[in-house]
Amino acid sequence: MRLLIMGPPGVGKGTQACGVATHYGVPAISTGEIFRAQVKGHTELGERVSAILSEGGYVPDEITNAIVADRIRQPDAADGWLLDGYPRTIGQVHALDDIIAADGQKLDAVISLVADCKLLTARLLKRAEIEGREDDNAETIRHRMEVYTEATDPLLATYRARGVLVEVDGLGTIEEVSNRITAALDAKLG
Repeated sequence: MRLLIMGPPGVGKGTQACGVATHYGVPAISTGEIFRAQVKGHTELGERVSAILSEGGYVPDEITNAIVADRIRQPDAADGWLLDGYPRTIGQVHALDDIIAADGQKLDAVISLVADCKLLTARLLKRAEIEGREDDNAETIRHRMEVYTEATDPLLATYRARGVLVEVDGLGTIEEVSNRITAALDAKLG
């Protein structure tokens, strides 16, 4: 099974990605985690990524695409994978299409966790208060929500048009959301 998971900040996407991947016996692959591991390991790629991020930039698509292509071709991903944090642009959607087509594969489904942004903002503000995250204030969180919506809407529209989008209510307990995801995927993929 080859899956993507998308959702706005605070919806619990990373938590759900791990649970869904475990349920289907595929690795959960987070581009953010890959980047952090490269930076922490002081690899050549990590140094490049660190320099880009420290200047407030985005890691270029060609670097991200190459990292994803390499990762999904590793032995543990031979029978499938769940990508979290990729693709983030239409260019990356097309690159992923090319990568998996070259391997004779197809994307089975795109999970979109849907939730009211006002409720997520309240959740993130509470988390920021508990964890002492001073950079997570209402204005910053609202901006992140707007950026997510702007960037992701075209991707969701593309996957909806292809008939692979599975929208799931992202609010509730971890178990409730997880059960909704697996029920929706099982129904779609039969």
